[in-house]
Amino acid sequence: MARAKQKPQIMQMSIAEWEKTFPDEDACRDYLIAHRWPEGVACPRCGNTNVHPHGTLEYHWQCYACSPGGVGYRFSVLVGTIFENTNKPLRQWFRVIHLMLTSKKGISARQVHRYMGFGSLKTAWYMCHRIRAGLVDREFQKLMGIVEVDETFIGGKAKNRHKDKRGDGSGGTGGMGKEIVAGAVSRKGNVVARVIENVRATTLTEFVRESVSTKVSLLCTDKWVGYKHLNKEFPQHAMVDHAKGQYVVGAVHTQTIEGFWSIVKRGMVGTFHKVSAKYLPLYVAEFQFRYNNRANRDIFGTAISGC
Repeated sequence: MARAKQKPQIMQMSIAEWEKTFPDEDACRDYLIAHRWPEGVACPRCGNTNVHPHGTLEYHWQCYACSPGGVGYRFSVLVGTIFENTNKPLRQWFRVIHLMLTSKKGISARQVHRYMGFGSLKTAWYMCHRIRAGLVDREFQKLMGIVEVDETFIGGKAKNRHKDKRGDGSGGTGGMGKEIVAGAVSRKGNVVARVIENVRATTLTEFVRESVSTKVSLLCTDKWVGYKHLNKEFPQHAMVDHAKGQYVVGAVHTQTIEGFWSIVKRGMVGTFHKVSAKYLPLYVAEFQFRYNNRANRDIFGTAISGC
């Protein structure tokens, strides 16, 4: 049987291309302006496009529409972005963003610290989290086509923790004491992943309702009891029973979303090693952004537009 023809690999911005595109700070500022305001500079406070360049400060503008007394509101290219009030050059921020986007399973703050030569690990940690916040997809279209939904547990086993941190039941394995992430993916399309509190039917149904269109052609899940009543809102719902060794039944399977979970977990185990519950949503947003832009040649520009 002949092997199916592989799609050409999408090549993202290489180091050589990055160096050529961003030789200095002004090039970075110009790139940020072009992607932040493609239709022209606008006031970040009121959205007014009739702004005036500052007389003496480069990359600063004055807006007289939202400033009382006609004094004018002065803003720079960095105001309202993740780079605001930073004491690091914009070129270093761009370098860290490029590192994070070209690492399929992420890059740790310690590695960024070593690579960039920052004087403090805290600087690298802070920059990485700010960038992850900029990658959060706040507006997305509900998934269509064939959609798979599943949940996964992030964290170590309770029995391997210190005794005072095991919570209820010191011998728990499974999902006890772990954080839960729900995900929905459209085959050959995008993924939506969110940290949720539990795997009860009401929680999972609410997640599916927010992420998936009722017009999907097929909604695939495993046979977890929390998905049992989805067919009331999604008549196209079909399940596979993993407990019986059933993984693929025709077009019904959850292999795509499980592939996404494998990328996330390899990153958590092999790259970050330990992720706190407090910042887990940011890490999930980072993996979601990279996955959804895996075929985007200009993933870097897309990231800058959202920062």
